[in-house]
Amino acid sequence: MSVSANTALDNRQVIEKALIVLVGFLASGALGLLRIAVVGAQFGTGAANDTFAAAQQLPETVFVLVAGGALGSSFIPVFARFREQNSEQAWRLASAVMTLSAASAALFGLLVAIFAPQLVGQFLFTDRPPAQQQLVVEMVRLMMITPLIFSVSGLIMGILQSYAAFWLPAVAISMNNIGIIIGALVIAPSLPPHPSVGQVGDLNVMGLAYGAVLSAVLHLLVQLPGLFKIRARLRFLLSARVPGVTDVLRLMGPRVLGLAVVQINFYVNIRFASGMVDGSVVALRYAFMLCFFVLGMIGQSQASAVFPTLAALRARGDYAGFRDRLAAAMRNVLYLSFPASALLIVLGGPLVSLLQRGAWTGESTQAVAWALSFYALGIGGFALLEVLSRAFYALEDSSTPVIAGAGAMLSNIALNFLFIQFIGDPDSLARGPFAGLALANALTTIVEALALWWLLRRRLAEIDAAASLHDREILFSAAGSLLLSLVMAAAISLLIAAFSTSGWIASAVGILAAVVIFFGGGYLLDVSETRSLLAPLLSRGLKLVRR
Repeated sequence: MSVSANTALDNRQVIEKALIVLVGFLASGALGLLRIAVVGAQFGTGAANDTFAAAQQLPETVFVLVAGGALGSSFIPVFARFREQNSEQAWRLASAVMTLSAASAALFGLLVAIFAPQLVGQFLFTDRPPAQQQLVVEMVRLMMITPLIFSVSGLIMGILQSYAAFWLPAVAISMNNIGIIIGALVIAPSLPPHPSVGQVGDLNVMGLAYGAVLSAVLHLLVQLPGLFKIRARLRFLLSARVPGVTDVLRLMGPRVLGLAVVQINFYVNIRFASGMVDGSVVALRYAFMLCFFVLGMIGQSQASAVFPTLAALRARGDYAGFRDRLAAAMRNVLYLSFPASALLIVLGGPLVSLLQRGAWTGESTQAVAWALSFYALGIGGFALLEVLSRAFYALEDSSTPVIAGAGAMLSNIALNFLFIQFIGDPDSLARGPFAGLALANALTTIVEALALWWLLRRRLAEIDAAASLHDREILFSAAGSLLLSLVMAAAISLLIAAFSTSGWIASAVGILAAVVIFFGGGYLLDVSETRSLLAPLLSRGLKLVRR
């Protein structure tokens, strides 16, 4: 199906594009699980892996704030509006934004590299020995090249998605894992031995940092053919006076603050976890990565697919279509979030145990599954937040999500102090208090998502006097999903208890039972989301059979 650059997608097309993004997240998720298994088997959950988990945060922060989600969500609505009026001006805007973002990423990366010892020692990894702090500094300085590369590849991803070209961006997502896998398996054993804590057997943990750089390069290269296909007219243009650049910056400012709030939460988690037993930082990070894998399939795939359409509909003033597409996306993510939460809570231990090998011990498995069960409670909030925040960005309102996010951040910090006092055992990794950090994050995200839902209804009422987001249909669908999920969770628990299974068998039996009970029940009960989500898959399957 060919979709022109200026055509908004209907609900069925959005689902089809979301399925393309979903395939990318599935591939990335599978590779992400492989990455966790490989890195865990090579380095375990000890001090060396803890340092890499902490070191990733600074380059990630620079990318996110300078050229990541803030830029993409601010750029796409303005680019869509310019493209409606003048294609040449739209490409001048894209060229200027890309050049400025790359220059900013290079500058901030240089500053972080220079002041890395102070940032690590005083803010990030304060409670760890000097040798671990120095290793984090070494990794940070090496990985600070990644924001520069991602600043270009991230904007290319937004451009391709605005042209309804989702395949190459979907493939690019997987590159983040491939590079680190290569770093663990190929680069780490080939480097000279590290003089301190960075050496684990025959492996130098700096190989993971080199793998992170390789990931960024692959992320860029895999998307370049897409630019030729859409006949992109990008060039070096270092100018903030190009029409539209100020609009992007105006929208980006509050969005940067919003992402800064999210990053502060990550830093707070690392700060708290670094004072706990060795392995707490990486266990918490692995649990979040596994939760993020599920979130990518449910929330980010739907949000990425619907965002360009919402921006195009807003540019045309079609707010009825805007509400229709948004409500459908909200129904879909909530419908899938509840069974995902139930599955991770019931099957978290067996699923995580599949990664156990090499230096990854049984205690490591218990620690990750422990934190994952608390993160899983918030999947509905995480997924809904992905969709609702993009609705505000499509309306060129990036301030409202920031206000909600700031409130959530303060609540999260307060709950962190509270929960780590009574959740978990301070002397245990398997049942450590870091799970309290996961619970605080999950609960505050749910509240933040509900607040954005209410605020968006008010905003739409101000625009065209129609506040409804088809709320009754959304809640009815969510209630049906919750009921099916509870039945599914009870059935899986009984099956596992009856057969006394674990590991591969428990995971396979549980997932198969979950699919049959949830989607089979939804199909028999004629739940609209089940049929709408399965329809594209069934139609493609019939086409393949007929061939």
